Order: sequence, then structure tokens, then C-alpha cells
Amino acid sequence: MGNQKQEIFIQRTSMLNSINFVGKFFKKIGLDPFKLDADAIIAKAIKKAKYTGKIPENILEGIHLLVNSVNAESDINSFGALAIKSLLNRTLYQRLKIEEAYHKNPKLSQTPIKEPVFIIGMPRTGTTILHALLNEDENTRSPLAWECLLPYPVSNLKNHTNNPQKQTVEKEFGQLFKLVPDFQKKHHMEVDSPQECIGVNFLDFNSFQTSAQVYIPSYMDWFLNKADKLGTMRWHKRFLQYLESGGLNPKRWLLKSPVHLIRLEEIFAVYPDAKIIMTHRHPGKVVASAASLISSVRSLYSDKEEPIRTGAEQAAFWSEAFNRFLEQRKKLDKEEQIIDLKFDDFIGNQMSVVEEVYKKFGWNLSDLSRENMHTFLTENPPGKHGVHHYTLAQFGLDDDQINQYFKNYIQFLNKV
Repeated sequence: MGNQKQEIFIQRTSMLNSINFVGKFFKKIGLDPFKLDADAIIAKAIKKAKYTGKIPENILEGIHLLVNSVNAESDINSFGALAIKSLLNRTLYQRLKIEEAYHKNPKLSQTPIKEPVFIIGMPRTGTTILHALLNEDENTRSPLAWECLLPYPVSNLKNHTNNPQKQTVEKEFGQLFKLVPDFQKKHHMEVDSPQECIGVNFLDFNSFQTSAQVYIPSYMDWFLNKADKLGTMRWHKRFLQYLESGGLNPKRWLLKSPVHLIRLEEIFAVYPDAKIIMTHRHPGKVVASAASLISSVRSLYSDKEEPIRTGAEQAAFWSEAFNRFLEQRKKLDKEEQIIDLKFDDFIGNQMSVVEEVYKKFGWNLSDLSRENMHTFLTENPPGKHGVHHYTLAQFGLDDDQINQYFKNYIQFLNKV
């Protein structure tokens, strides 16, 4: 059990422990200088951005619900509270600056976004590597990690590969990888790697992102059942249009997020000509791997991470997400715009799967793009940052429970 615990939880630095020690001291004397305050976060961002417009109501709702859930339910430690507060301040500031850009140039909303591609398989099904691989096509563009964290000011052809925002995020990623040494072993992420849409939609404060950092069940209930999914996908399009205002206009956008499983209807409402790549893997592997990654990160932000709770939470969330996807897929009847891929096939021969995708959608794979993809695969072999070990038992689950949770998915998977 000791080895399992070491695999799940991270080792903390002395600086992180010092911040938490100071926070505990203040709490003992009745003070909590790190507690999140939604109104203070909003006021600070408005002041810094010198924003005079109206903040959309859905943003205010999302921030307040998120902050309330973090404060009441997450058992967040002082380091975590400080990190989340900083992230919320910065994210809202960035969103306000983008809103200001639209106010100055309303024609941004007229920029066409044609036939975007969405990779939406469940987490840990090869979506991250597939996303990075397809992004090597000279005709595609994905929002990059640094672009989603610090999109303002918008980058252009001259400074896209080297600018202050990217340099800032590069330093922050370096700090994260020191704090969470096994992070890259569990999830491929670099400063200029393609970013998931959870980063885009976090700018709308309607995102899975914070749930990967702390336990926030009431916010996640709102996110899954009550939040404005159509409004957030409309924001998603506005973000792509904003990025294009810098002059980097791709033939097609390449997007990715497992959470889009719950938004298939909204994707097609905003992007009627969208293409969907759905990746598949047995849910036992999916849930254990996702829970392992999330438990590692949460143990950085909280002193009371509970792997058993996290396992049950991930199994319930992703089984519900897939059930909704399956219902919407049947109703929409967009099969010509959807392709199903199996994780084992992709791992066995990545380029063969790429060829299958291109054939399905009638794309041309140029010699340069093919060469870029081969180079990427050579430079990023499986296990480059170490092997990610996990079991269902670590998270209080077994095969029978998974088969029950994902009964509908397994029936569907047998037909793929």
C-alpha cells in the first residue's frame, strides 16, 4: 500500500510546505488571508483591465459558484488557495481584455470558422498524443497552452513563437513540473503543445479545469446539469475568431476535449460543419488513469485528497458523459461527420490511424506534414517521461463496478 500511496500522491517542496504552515497558523488565530472572495477577484480584474463594459452574467455566475464550491467543499490548503486565486484573477483579466478587443472591433465576430475538427474521446484514450500528432499538419492550427493561459495581447506571425506571454508560461510550467515531478509521466503537456478546450472554456468560467485541481462537487453539478453549454460553445468560437485576428488563419482548426462528450449537440449548433474524432478504450483503463492524474494534482492543492472518493467521482462523471453523448449522437444523425478510433489501434500504428482519419474526411496529407508527424513520433516515444502505473483498486473500484457504470458504453464499444 505504501508504493500505491507514493504513486498517487506527490512529494511537496519545502517552499510549498512553508506556505501551508503559515496558512494553518493564521487559521488557528481566526484569520484566513488566503480565502477566496469572488467579488474581490472580480473587482481586481476590472481595475487592472480598466474595463468599463458589462461583464456577461454567465461569467459572474460561474465565478461565484466556483469560488463558493472551493471554499465550502474542497479542503483546499493555503498554497492551493493562493494558486487558484491567482489563476482566477488572471483568467478574468484576460477575458475582459478579449471583450474589450471585440468592443473595439465588432467585425471580429464575422470571421468564418470552417469545418473545425474536435477530438472528443474520453480521457486517457490517446487524445492528447493524437491531438499533438495531427497538429503537425501544416494546414491545421490548435490553440496552444500558452495562448489559452495568456491570450492577450493576441499573437501575430512575427511573435507567435517567441513573446512575453509564452516566456511567462514556460517559467510557470517549469515550476509546476518541479512541484509535481511525475506530472509529465501522466499527461503530456508543454508550453507550446496544443491545449484542450477546457483551457478555452475556463475563460468563460464554465469548465472542468478546476475540478482537476480540487474537489468541487456542487460546481460540477452545475457544470454538468445547469450551465449554459450553448453559450460557452459560442464563446469558444469567439475565442478562435479572436486568435485569428492576429493574422494566423489556418485552413482548419484542430480542437480537443473529452468534456465535449456532454456538448455534442452544442458543437453542431455552433459549428454545423464540424468533424468529430471519437477515440475509444476500455473504461477500466480510462477511469483508473484519469483518477490517478487527478489525485496527484489534487494532493498538491489539498491536504485531504481521498483517492477512493476521486475514483467514484470519475467513474460516475464519465459514465454520465458518455451516456449523454450516445443519446445526442443518435438524435443528431451526423455519422458522416464522425469517425470512431480504438486506442489499441492507434498505439499499434499511429500513422495508419492518421491515414484512416484523412480518408474519412477527404483531406490531403502532404509530404511535409507526413514528415512532421514521423519526426514527432520519433521524438516522443511512449514512456518518454516515464511509465504511468495505476490500478482500479487504488481508487476503490473493480471490474464489476466499471462494467455496471459503463454498461451502455461497453455495448457500444463492442460494435465499433
